[in-house]
Amino acid sequence: MEEQIEQTAHGYIEAGDKEKLRRRLRRIEGQVRGVQRMLAEDAYCVDVLTQLGSIVSATERVALLVLKDHTQHCVRHSIEHGEKADEKIEELMSAVERFLKV
Repeated sequence: MEEQIEQTAHGYIEAGDKEKLRRRLRRIEGQVRGVQRMLAEDAYCVDVLTQLGSIVSATERVALLVLKDHTQHCVRHSIEHGEKADEKIEELMSAVERFLKV
C-alpha cells in the first residue's frame, strides 16, 4: 500500500514523517527552554554548550528528513514527468548549499 502524502502550498511531507517532525520540533523547543533556564541559573558554560550542540544536531536531523521527503517526492516527480527537472535539481542543490552554508 502506498504511503499517504500530504500536500502543502509549496511541498510535500509524507504523512508518517509529519508526526516525526512535530515530535522532534517539540523536543527541540524543550531543549531551548532548558538552555534558557540554564542561563538564568548560571549553569556551567560547557554544559550550556553541550546542550546547544544537541539542539544543532536535532535541527539538522529535522532538516535532513525534510530534504529526504523533498528529494523523494518533488525532485523525483519532476524527473519522472519531465517537468522542469533541471530547475528542480538546481533548486535542490541551492537549498543544500544554503543549509550547509557553503
